[in-house]
Amino acid sequence: MQPHNEKPVIGITTGDLNGIGTEVIIKTFSDNRMLELCTPVIFASNKVINYYRRIVTEHAFNFSSTKDLTKLNPKQVNIFNCWDDEVPLQPGVLTDAAGKYAIRSLMVATQCLKDGQLDGIVTAPIHKGNTNIPDFPYTGHTPFFKEKFGAKDVLMLLYRDNLRVGLVTEHIPISKVAGAITKELLQSKLGLLRDSLIKDFGIDKPKIAVLGLNPHAGDEGQIGTEEQSVIKPVIDLQKQNGNLVFGPFSADAFFAHGSYTQFDAILAMYHDQGLIPFKTITQGEGVNYTAGLPIIRTSPDHGTAFDIAGKNIADPTSFREAVYQCIDLLNQRKQYAANTANPLRRGRIEKEKEEEEVIA
Repeated sequence: MQPHNEKPVIGITTGDLNGIGTEVIIKTFSDNRMLELCTPVIFASNKVINYYRRIVTEHAFNFSSTKDLTKLNPKQVNIFNCWDDEVPLQPGVLTDAAGKYAIRSLMVATQCLKDGQLDGIVTAPIHKGNTNIPDFPYTGHTPFFKEKFGAKDVLMLLYRDNLRVGLVTEHIPISKVAGAITKELLQSKLGLLRDSLIKDFGIDKPKIAVLGLNPHAGDEGQIGTEEQSVIKPVIDLQKQNGNLVFGPFSADAFFAHGSYTQFDAILAMYHDQGLIPFKTITQGEGVNYTAGLPIIRTSPDHGTAFDIAGKNIADPTSFREAVYQCIDLLNQRKQYAANTANPLRRGRIEKEKEEEEVIA
């Protein structure tokens, strides 16, 4: 797409209307320099934006209102009115209405993305406590986008600079993690991670670390056998196929000793195993990216933060970074497509793949 002097059109969803989503959106796009990088379209309503604009008083936030994406103002923030209803807003409170309209924002923006009216999308956080409705039978954004775009599998990937952490399992109970990890799932996630590092991050021969599931990576079977029966065989197969995949590593020592700096990405077995060290190291400046989709979707690495919602103290750093990264990923994919379309470049890539592949 990319009209308006090649600036990408980026869709922005509000997330839970009672969370910090709208506040960090306003703070991010109050800086007019953002308009030099993209044309933002916020999927909400004028009433919601004006409500939070009165809270975020120190930021001058101007916008154009539209219901037609063919008539965007490239010099202003655009509000695409998804509803005209009077939605009761109660910052910091979990309400059915706030969840319902968060999903409305997401659904409308996603349809516009599917229709080619947007170049990428940045999603503000939703809350699982009020989005478990018939229209949204998903545990979060990642499985939603997987289904909407018909992806066989996707990967939740959090990153900041050169620290990239992918998750084998996402929002499932700890009691179900071990049973969910299979050789097939690990192969799929490693394939998605490797492809994304090549296509989205421009790393030709990515080096990937795989964490173990159990403490001490199982201690040779003394603290669990998943490393020996599931994880290590997959790593061995990856190596046989010429891929730079190593592990399984004991998660605590891996991060404590700084081993993560030696790899292009890390594959963690479950949510907290990957996200606790990631968020500790990045200090709120990370970005969540859904790898494996035909489109670019990013989000901040935080939640709805009801405890500070409506108090004008939410930090927009992660959300702003999610916008930057959405733009950068779009540009990187264009560059990758241009390189592979070049017959000389394509021939070199194919030759490298042939040299790497060894039939297991």
